[in-house]
Formats: sequence, structure tokens, C-alpha cells
Amino acid sequence: MSQRINAFAMGNKAVNALHHLGSQLQHSSLDRSFLELLYFRVSQMNGCAFCLDMHSKELRASGETEQRIFLVSAWRECSFYTDREKAGLLWAETLTSLNGKEVSDEIYSEVTQHFSETEILDLTMAVIAINSYNRINIAFGADVGTYQVAEKAQ
Repeated sequence: MSQRINAFAMGNKAVNALHHLGSQLQHSSLDRSFLELLYFRVSQMNGCAFCLDMHSKELRASGETEQRIFLVSAWRECSFYTDREKAGLLWAETLTSLNGKEVSDEIYSEVTQHFSETEILDLTMAVIAINSYNRINIAFGADVGTYQVAEKAQ
């Protein structure tokens, strides 16, 4: 699909607010590399090729292993994700696929064993943000494959 609208270049106030949310999450209580892994997993679930390209590049640039990137969709069966990461991925998958269902007490209990209340709220906002980005990119098309990792200031 060709790009229909470049929603991120239009100066739309709501899209700008989403961008601001994403920027705030980079300075949240959550580890940035974990956030990238979460964004990658949710983008897999939503089929957002632009975000998969973007977050795979960010993950590699931050030193994440290919094994952890390639197998994140099977995180339940892998021993190389921490219990905390698994709880966060469980939360992200659950919120992404709610479909009118409530989050079970069992899932909430699992998440609260690994994350503080502030972290759970940040985790929830991160899931909301990436789901929103995914939907914008899928609805309007995005130039998949063009994302470049920004050079780090030294």
C-alpha cells in the first residue's frame, strides 16, 4: 500500500499529543530496551510492518540479540526472557487483544508481582501508544523500510 496521509507531518494536535506521549514514555519508569521489545511484540500482533521495521532496528541498535527479537512471539516458551519481561509482555498482549473482555485477576496479580503501580500505569500507556501508532500506520500507509535509527549524541 502506498502512503495515503503522512499523519505525523501534518501538525494535527491529536497526533502531536500521541507523539508527546511516546516521548514521555522514553523517560518513564520502564527500561527503554524493554519498551522497544514490548513495542515490537504489539506491532507483531497488529501486523504493523512500519513499526516492526522501526523497532527491530532500534532493538538491534541498542544491543538486543537477534534471538530475543526473533522469538519474542514465543516468549512463554523461552527461558531467556526474565519473569518481569514475561509479565510485561503478558500485560501488553492482554490489553492489545481485550475485545470487550476484562483483564483477569490472575493476569493482574502476575503483573503486580513484577511492576509497581506507577510502572503498571506506564506499561499501560505504552501499550495504548503503540496500538495507536500501529493503527495510524496501517490506516494511512507508511513507507516501510525507510526508518533510520538516530545517531546517539556522544
